[in-house]
Amino acid sequence: MASADLKQKLDCSICLSIYTDPVTMRCGHNFCRVCIDRVLDTQEGAGAYTCPDCRAECQERPALIRNITLCNIVGRFLSTRPDQEETEIFCTYCVDSPVPAAKSCLLCEASLCDKHLRVHSKSAEHVLRDPTTALGNRKCSVHKKILEYYCTEDAACICVSCSLAGEHRGHLVEMLDEASENKKEKLRNVLQKLTTKRAEAEKRVQRLQERRREDQGKAAGVTQTVTALFRDIRRQLEDLEKRVLSEISRLEQRVSLSVSDLIQQLEIKKDELSGKMRHIEELCNMSDPMTVLQEPDTGDLCDTEDTGGYDNQVRGAGDLDVGLISGTLHTLSDIITGINTGIYVQEATDLLLDVTTAGDYIQISGDRKTASWSANQHHPVTPERFEYDQVISTRGFSSGRHYWEVDVSKSARWRVGMCYPSIDRRGGQSLIGRNNRSWCLCRMFTNPYSVIYDCKEIQLPDSIPCDRVRVYLDYEAGQLSFYALCDPIRHLHTYTAALTEPLHAALWVGRGSITICGGVRSWVILP
Repeated sequence: MASADLKQKLDCSICLSIYTDPVTMRCGHNFCRVCIDRVLDTQEGAGAYTCPDCRAECQERPALIRNITLCNIVGRFLSTRPDQEETEIFCTYCVDSPVPAAKSCLLCEASLCDKHLRVHSKSAEHVLRDPTTALGNRKCSVHKKILEYYCTEDAACICVSCSLAGEHRGHLVEMLDEASENKKEKLRNVLQKLTTKRAEAEKRVQRLQERRREDQGKAAGVTQTVTALFRDIRRQLEDLEKRVLSEISRLEQRVSLSVSDLIQQLEIKKDELSGKMRHIEELCNMSDPMTVLQEPDTGDLCDTEDTGGYDNQVRGAGDLDVGLISGTLHTLSDIITGINTGIYVQEATDLLLDVTTAGDYIQISGDRKTASWSANQHHPVTPERFEYDQVISTRGFSSGRHYWEVDVSKSARWRVGMCYPSIDRRGGQSLIGRNNRSWCLCRMFTNPYSVIYDCKEIQLPDSIPCDRVRVYLDYEAGQLSFYALCDPIRHLHTYTAALTEPLHAALWVGRGSITICGGVRSWVILP
């Protein structure tokens, strides 16, 4: 029973349950923080705030101070209370042995078992409820009457005297059961909304998890591609090293054998010369003039092969000049260039075609992405407009790395490239590729690809069926590269030049149409 009495002291007078995060008002009364906050919220705008227990007023919203001592007492009580006392209520009158209570009388403030319930008064004043230990909190602290009503304005449980003549007179009140059902309905609505929000949160979590899995899959794919790329690079480097070392060894052996043969020949020639020199010295030392004069002409003695010819033979045999293996070393340069530009993460540059530069047979789409060959468009002649069937972009690049792509599947003849804005607009030198101000990749019907700069055309070795082309610019490095976006991506050609002006994208359309493709941020893996 001592435990039950203690529990009554630890019940909040608003919610009639054990304190949750108890706070203290200025008047000294304690409440659950959530309960008193709710009551104070309902009193906003009324001109004053009142304590639900003592009705003490204050003009400003009272500060709530956490009652640490009471909080510790509640925690201690909940941790040490026996489970049976928490879950089972016993009859107040069965003192010899505990008997579970069937009902609790709010008027008597007692719990009754079935036996004592049969002899209990049936008067209307005796209100029976399910067994509870909070019997004292079921009565008004002022009038000592059963709390039967609920004041909606003060959010407090009140008795009949409070509603008729007390502080709550004239307030809107409800029966406890009715008020409880109304609150339950609101709670059900809140629960439904929370359930909906939780379902939406779960859906978002699922979508994010799916996104994460997709990103992990993409990352795994890119990782596999990069791993394969570097594995291939290592294999190429190993093969290149073997070829270079083999070439050096072959040249060294060839030069060594040739030099050995020449050394042997020169040794023989040296011995012959030494013999002739001794014979001449003997003649020079003779005192008999007849003997000297009877010797053959000295010119025959000097008739020997010039040793300079042997030097030519040595050079002809070969040497270890890097120029003899420059073709092999150029392969290494290609591999290193592939490493530097082969892997890059960026977004395809968004380009728009400049309508004011379009030739008279070029029609530009409304989104300024597609250039189509069409009958005479009767464009006004301006200094910016091309005579040929070509057009350039509005945007130019004077720094950084950029790439853009075009769909050429609807045109059998086309030129794709970049040019300076100072390119001629009319005359034979204005076609992209026919001057030193433009570079282009070109295809004519079924012919193989070719690249053109300053009227110099380079035929590419392979005819690659491809519907999409990429143009890549590294301005600081002075490099302009062309790629065929087939599977796998093929590097076609790279120009290197000292760039002096901004570069604009340039398109020439022989028939059909070509379209600048929109790009998204992606891994750019260039072979």
